[in-house]
Amino acid sequence: MNQGKIVAIITGAISIFLAVAYLIIVQLLDFRGEMIPAPTFDDESLSINIPLENNINNCNIFDINARII
Repeated sequence: MNQGKIVAIITGAISIFLAVAYLIIVQLLDFRGEMIPAPTFDDESLSINIPLENNINNCNIFDINARII
């Protein structure tokens, strides 16, 4: 046999091996069952309710005695 036929046979064998491996992987992934979508959240469950009364009284944003450098 010449070298071209040997390369073609080896390339074909590798191709068949990859195809069979791909089919096995797909079957294993499909065997896991139905895909369940990710949970969704309402806008209310994402909001954080922090009482601002105490925070506003303790903030001194406009301090009269503050100096500007």
